[in-house]
Amino acid sequence: MPDVFFELSFIWAGLIAFAVLTYVVLDGFDLGIGILFPFAHTHKDRDVMMNSVAPVWDGNETWLVLGGGGLFAVFPLAYAIVMPALYMPIILMLLALVFRGVAFEYRWKTVRWRGVWDTAFFGGSTVAALCQGIALGALVQGIDVDGRAYGGGWWDWLTPFSITTGIAVVVGYALLGSTWLVMKTSGAVSHHMRDIAKPLAIVTLVFIAVVSLWTPFQNAEYFGRWFNWPGTLYTSPVPIALVVAVFLLFQGLATGKETTPFLAAEAIFVLAFIGIGISFYPHIVPPSLTIVEAAAPDSSLLFTLVGTLVLVPLILIYTTYAYWVFRGKIDPDEGYH
Repeated sequence: MPDVFFELSFIWAGLIAFAVLTYVVLDGFDLGIGILFPFAHTHKDRDVMMNSVAPVWDGNETWLVLGGGGLFAVFPLAYAIVMPALYMPIILMLLALVFRGVAFEYRWKTVRWRGVWDTAFFGGSTVAALCQGIALGALVQGIDVDGRAYGGGWWDWLTPFSITTGIAVVVGYALLGSTWLVMKTSGAVSHHMRDIAKPLAIVTLVFIAVVSLWTPFQNAEYFGRWFNWPGTLYTSPVPIALVVAVFLLFQGLATGKETTPFLAAEAIFVLAFIGIGISFYPHIVPPSLTIVEAAAPDSSLLFTLVGTLVLVPLILIYTTYAYWVFRGKIDPDEGYH
């Protein structure tokens, strides 16, 4: 029985990682559409862009709540350390998501102030993506832990590395948004977004290369895991798969395919996330707090797991159903009003 309970902390770490990854996969292109708003040619094009995510945008953020709430419930020590370290980017991200949600509703209700709400939608999407990337970079570079509390300063999250990862996420989300619109729209919007996706893909890959080469030097453990034998043998499938995804992305964009570029762009994000997981494991707050050390009591882990194993499949079923119902191309003359 102790062995079973010991594994619960790793099961929960996997569930939270899954929730965060699902949020990135689903809400990344959603935020990317807001980031691309200034590049739309007309108000009508912006309407089409927004209508492409209108049925699913709020449901996508369910996974962010699950990830954050799960961390608080089952890894309270990690939550107590990470939150003080990342208060500023997390609060800014939440405020940006609020502004973005309000703008999503209000821009349809006015003509005179539509430009203001378009700007709020763009700003909220961009700031949210930037803060997510900064928080990720701050976590990757390591958080100072003093005993069982955060031991760093107020501005430790703000470094060249975290700013770089923040910009990388903004550009990457814009790539996801453009490939989503290639898949979901037709005519001028689709062609315009295909043209935008190509340079965005190049810039995204440059950022991935820079961050990937920079990350191992943030922590000796990261370096050893990626560049020391036999660690390289186990981690090599990730960069190999990344090369395949990149090839499919550019081939899909060049040959006029509609679904392949989006799926390839999503695969690039998934592989990057797996790479981060490989660097982190078995830490939940690098470089010093492991999954087991940060976990709640076994009884709490088991109690919350029972409810989660019921709710997560329901959320997955609802999400799948929503995407299935609203599959196919967007009709420019119909949508959210």
